[in-house]
Amino acid sequence: MDRFLGKHSELFYAALRVVAGFLFACHGAQKLFGILGAQAELSDPEGLAAGIIEFFGGSMIALGLLSSYAAFIASGEMAVAYFKAHAPRGLFPIMNGGELAALFSWLFLFIAARGAGRYSLDALRVRPDRVRTITAQNSNWDTTQNHSR
Repeated sequence: MDRFLGKHSELFYAALRVVAGFLFACHGAQKLFGILGAQAELSDPEGLAAGIIEFFGGSMIALGLLSSYAAFIASGEMAVAYFKAHAPRGLFPIMNGGELAALFSWLFLFIAARGAGRYSLDALRVRPDRVRTITAQNSNWDTTQNHSR
């Protein structure tokens, strides 16, 4: 199974990142805009902060734009949400309704550690170390042959 699906791991990771980021952004949209079956939480400072982190952080994670930073902040926000809202109601997430908060927290910590991956806006950004590598490779290009075919 590893050989069959392993060669597609970058694509599956991108799909995981996009779906998780989108779902997280939807939670933020609920809090900020009062859509998708919820009321806006703009008068509650914690709800407003959560909405901003979830909407913009989720969007950044989905797009793969500075996703390590966004995912790290989102992971922390979900850990705080778990321990403030769910843990006092019971020891285990299945008992206290905190499965989604715990899952998001650990998933975003994984994304923060792994990075955005190949299929992301982060991968499209030009980094100074890559420019040096590309320039060095181009300087070794054989100019004696006609490469304009």
